[in-house]
Amino acid sequence: MNPVRHFLSGLDLTPAENRGLIARAMQLKQQVHQGDYQLQMPHKVLAMIFEKSSTRTRVSFETAMIQCGGGSIFLSSKDSQLGRGEPIADTARVLSSMVDAIVIRTFAHATVETLAQHSSVPVINALTDFCHPCQLLADIQTYFECRGDIQGAKVAWIGDGNNMCHSYIHAAESFDFELHIACPTGYLPDAKLLQQFQHRVVMHASAAAAVKNAQLVTTDVWASMGQENEQAIRAAAFADYQVNEKLLDLADPQVLFMHCLPAHRGEEISLTLLDDARSVVWQEAENRLHSQKALLELLLA
Repeated sequence: MNPVRHFLSGLDLTPAENRGLIARAMQLKQQVHQGDYQLQMPHKVLAMIFEKSSTRTRVSFETAMIQCGGGSIFLSSKDSQLGRGEPIADTARVLSSMVDAIVIRTFAHATVETLAQHSSVPVINALTDFCHPCQLLADIQTYFECRGDIQGAKVAWIGDGNNMCHSYIHAAESFDFELHIACPTGYLPDAKLLQQFQHRVVMHASAAAAVKNAQLVTTDVWASMGQENEQAIRAAAFADYQVNEKLLDLADPQVLFMHCLPAHRGEEISLTLLDDARSVVWQEAENRLHSQKALLELLLA
């Protein structure tokens, strides 16, 4: 019997597997656009534990299972025993005896690790406070579609050194690109992660320095879920880190702009940036469906 494989971070797949997954995601996307549904996961059931709200993540996973001939069960803390204090290890044992895979979107990364430790089926991290690997699959797929292999590219992350930033650090290692990060003081990425991947990451004091000649520029909201009470403080701290058309003009002429969404226009991005010709955010959002479908295929094969 093959050992159970989980996807808790982008480093859980080898570089070759990551590239193979991107190629498969693009193939699956083409099939969907042609109306060719392969039903490659008939009768498979995906349990989806969401302790954080979601639009793209939930819809993309549910659609993926339907298009592949399977089904999904949505579980929030309000309508499951998790909300009444059942240990995550117990939930893992029970759920994995009934379903074929588990997706979890939660706060602490330790929750996902505990779930995986006690699950007999694959567990997929659909977002924790530490990283967001599924979003990176969609981002990298989008770059491949628009510009080819991202190997050797200069990528700029502007803003909060948050879970998305951490996943970009993982992606830099797996896909072999150079990551330039600009964050305000007090909002830097995890220090251990920066130390571990110092050969991939260059830190900058200004957004302009990080973006110069970059082929990809990306950012995220200034205050993530659970940080709403810090909005005013963060708005002041991040005032010089807005990504706008003028900042993108410093990048490579063929630069792409990405954002994991939802975006706060007028804050981390200018009011009109999502409509700029260099923005590929809508393509990026759709690719959540195709890259996650490829991921489910890989883990359930």
